[in-house]
Amino acid sequence: MNPTPEIIKGYIAAGLDCAHLEVEGDGQHFSAIIVSSAFAGKRPIQRHQLVYAALGDRMREEIHALSMKTLTPEEFQK
Repeated sequence: MNPTPEIIKGYIAAGLDCAHLEVEGDGQHFSAIIVSSAFAGKRPIQRHQLVYAALGDRMREEIHALSMKTLTPEEFQK
């Protein structure tokens, strides 16, 4: 069974404290807007690594593609 955007959203929220989280997708390819204070002072690759850590093995086993915008709350407000 393919994961839904709601399931992916739950996975991310369970592993990362998010101020705002949107996930869209078709069961194989997903896009996300992830806003977290954990991203403060981190480069984009470090932010993505935090999301990948939250997803764990699901990134290899269930999710085929995930494009993401990772923002701090301050960046999201702009």
